[in-house]
Amino acid sequence: MPQLIRLYIVSIAIGFALALVFTGLLLALDVAGLRHLTSATRGGWIAVLMLTVFHTILFSGVQFGIRVMLMAQGEGPRGGHRQRIRRRPAPAPAAVPASAGTVSR
Repeated sequence: MPQLIRLYIVSIAIGFALALVFTGLLLALDVAGLRHLTSATRGGWIAVLMLTVFHTILFSGVQFGIRVMLMAQGEGPRGGHRQRIRRRPAPAPAAVPASAGTVSR
């Protein structure tokens, strides 16, 4: 099996485990009355199933993205080079002499 496909399947498995834990915590802690809503409604199991599926998609995508980004191997120097910022004083506005006879209104 190619390494990338194995990585994707492992990411889905980790995402599914995280989704089960997260959905279980949402229901156990009764966040926003979710446990009461799903247990009191006739089709509440569908909502729990949808929460689990969508959390699996979310967490497995995040896991796969993190793992792929960690695989990158840079050839150049790692990190940035420190560059000093030279501070220059701001230019002062030029003094313009006012005409004695001109008044603007």
